[in-house]
Amino acid sequence: MNTAVLGLDTSNYRTSVALVNEDGEILLNFRELLPVPPGERGLRQNEAVFAHLRQLAATEESLRKAAGGSIGAVAASTAPRDGADSYMPVFMAGASFGRLTAAAMGVPFIGTTHQRGHLAAAKAGSELEDSEDYLALHLSGGTTDLLEVRKQSITQIGGSLDLHAGQLVDRAGVAMGLSFPAGPELEKLAAKGRCEGLLGCSMENGDLSCHFSGAESQVQRWILDGKHSREDIALEIYDLLARTIARMLCAGAVKTGLGNVLVTGGVASSELFREMLLRRLQGMRHTPRAVFGKPDMSGDNAVGVALIGLAALRQEKVQASSGFND
Repeated sequence: MNTAVLGLDTSNYRTSVALVNEDGEILLNFRELLPVPPGERGLRQNEAVFAHLRQLAATEESLRKAAGGSIGAVAASTAPRDGADSYMPVFMAGASFGRLTAAAMGVPFIGTTHQRGHLAAAKAGSELEDSEDYLALHLSGGTTDLLEVRKQSITQIGGSLDLHAGQLVDRAGVAMGLSFPAGPELEKLAAKGRCEGLLGCSMENGDLSCHFSGAESQVQRWILDGKHSREDIALEIYDLLARTIARMLCAGAVKTGLGNVLVTGGVASSELFREMLLRRLQGMRHTPRAVFGKPDMSGDNAVGVALIGLAALRQEKVQASSGFND
């Protein structure tokens, strides 16, 4: 019987539980948004932790059926990204649940980060699946990070210096009466809009870094004065994101010499954003090849976390086997 790896991720947006077998096949991919009241832009950390615990408990029956009693390891994201100073209480919900589950089952617990989970999920089944060196862009409500990935090392070389891309989307969307997270509804509005490129890119550090707070202030003024339709505002936002990110990716390619970039994160799951970004990259100098994860693997999920756990479990078995043979 195959040994499965349980993956857990409890972000500011979703409770995610995944199960993969030893062949990397996804047996379970549960994702549920946190219950954010209308008009709010998220939950407080203590409220989010409580919501995660409730939603994790609700997966018990589905998990039992999918696992069939053959879990060989439990993996969980324990922090947003690499670094000793990277901490957010919401991830303690999944990490604590994972450690207790692993201890009760007598199997290894493997900790990783939310960001590494995103990269692993996006890489799976992509053209970069076997690549060790590449650029990566993690574009979400909590990150606008341009990353240099070399084997197992991740170095942030650029990103937003204030608001993140997803925050711009969510703040504008909620102000227009959309539900949180606002990306899917804002994208539908943008598909009906007209764009004149009214929001200017604000770049620093040779285009490796950007600002979105000024654009957010302008968007809020547009919403209040009523001179622009919601559809046009939405498209202006996506146009700004595409122009800004295209410049960041080209700058990253020049700095690192890397020709491929893996684009992931909730904002990157938008088909409209992908199309607009690819159009912007065409004809630009030093353009890297953009590789996107599958849309359902780009938003917050635990599949990448489970795959990281699977890789660690395989390595542990290889090491154990090597030691035995010696």
